[in-house]
Amino acid sequence: MKESQSPKTFQAMVVEEDSEGHFQRHIQTRLIDELPPGDILVKVHYSSLNYKDALSASGNKGVTRTYPHTPGIDAAGIVDESNDPRFRPGDRVIVTSYDLGMNTAGGLGQYIRVPADWVVPMPENLSPRESMMYGTAGLTAALAVHKLKMFGAKPDQGPVVVTGATGGVGSLSIMLLAREKFKVVAATGKMHEQKYLTELGAEAVIHRDEVSDQSGRPLLSAQWSGAIDTVGGTILSTLIRAAKQEGVIASCGNAASHKLDINVYPFILRGVNLVGIDSGNCRMKLRKKIWAKLADEWKLPKLNTMVSECSLLELDGEIEKMLNGQQTGRILVNLWR
Repeated sequence: MKESQSPKTFQAMVVEEDSEGHFQRHIQTRLIDELPPGDILVKVHYSSLNYKDALSASGNKGVTRTYPHTPGIDAAGIVDESNDPRFRPGDRVIVTSYDLGMNTAGGLGQYIRVPADWVVPMPENLSPRESMMYGTAGLTAALAVHKLKMFGAKPDQGPVVVTGATGGVGSLSIMLLAREKFKVVAATGKMHEQKYLTELGAEAVIHRDEVSDQSGRPLLSAQWSGAIDTVGGTILSTLIRAAKQEGVIASCGNAASHKLDINVYPFILRGVNLVGIDSGNCRMKLRKKIWAKLADEWKLPKLNTMVSECSLLELDGEIEKMLNGQQTGRILVNLWR
């Protein structure tokens, strides 16, 4: 896609609701003046596609209340205008989460305007393209690994299981855990993706049914020193009940269910730690720390192996694949291709 000849207009995916309640996605020319008020105008070079974006793009009112709307919870690019002394035109920046792409026009457009408090200065060793290979998924995965280590998880304590392993958060979690020398077990419903998961760093791949106990037993045989769970529901309950002494379970998603049927025994008899991961509104100090680690000691040299790139014009098909559970890895969106 060619860059707009006029700095007053830009291209964006716009989701509209018709009179019959149906939702349509189009690539439209928008005016910069139509963007919401904010301190920082960013020319977006790259974004990425997340499940929350796919929900917003399909008219999910639990994610986005009002349409027409431009989704995209991730954006990386260059400051074009700034009303805040912390940022100057030309600065490279990352904007993820908060309300971006939910009810504020998001990164699936060539420009965004946002509050300065949402903006992260891009670490020196990271490019806009690399930062969006990680995106919110990478930030979430890195926060989960950070929390596991903070609560005492160590590689010599036994295997760590990652659920939803072929998704963005799951795939990046496997890579980061393997980099930190943990023995990683990938749990997935896509057993045909075993080669992909082992190439990321998983030492074993199991079917998700193996971490979905329906017996109702208050405790299960202790298997896992830790877990990063992206799905919730019965699987999260199973992981907690099957955790080893002082195991650490990081919860960062509810793809299966937001409900959790659990009892106190794993916590009072095994000292299990259940930690929550909130990448959407985590403190800016921690956010900057995690991005700095992703740019340096946690930088993943094989990140390209799990990333596919598309343009705005190609995005519609990728959204459909994600909604149908056919997506593997990360989708990078090049806004100016």
